[in-house]
Amino acid sequence: MRAVVQRVSWACVSSEGQELSRIDAGLLVYLGIGRDDQERDVEYLAEKIANLRIFEKDGQLSESLLDTKGDALVVSQFTLYGDVRRGRRPDFLAAMRPEAAQEIYERFLSALAMSGVLVRAGKFGAKMVVESANDGPVTILLDSQKAF
Repeated sequence: MRAVVQRVSWACVSSEGQELSRIDAGLLVYLGIGRDDQERDVEYLAEKIANLRIFEKDGQLSESLLDTKGDALVVSQFTLYGDVRRGRRPDFLAAMRPEAAQEIYERFLSALAMSGVLVRAGKFGAKMVVESANDGPVTILLDSQKAF
């Protein structure tokens, strides 16, 4: 499971001209699900994101989303598993098939909410427009297999 986590002043996601979700200060999380991801990956990333100390206090990155009582906007993004090492067109063989990935995506949303974070979400599998104001800017890459 992979995530691109951005500290934002605000973020919103729309589909077909309709706003689906919006948050104020918090984290925008783009979430990709790999074909081998399991419950342990869900738990690892949910805990990591809820407790990731990337909010400033006294000039240092020392507070988490839980500390600041910020919100999370989670958007599914299978393209995080796009492999472009060969050629120019990405292959997505490492991404989980959509039918199975949707269940894991929903379990991730629940796990993050269970940690005490107010969670908003995009629409799984939909074409979406995501808007945000990256605060800092602060952007962190996470991988449950610790590939990077």
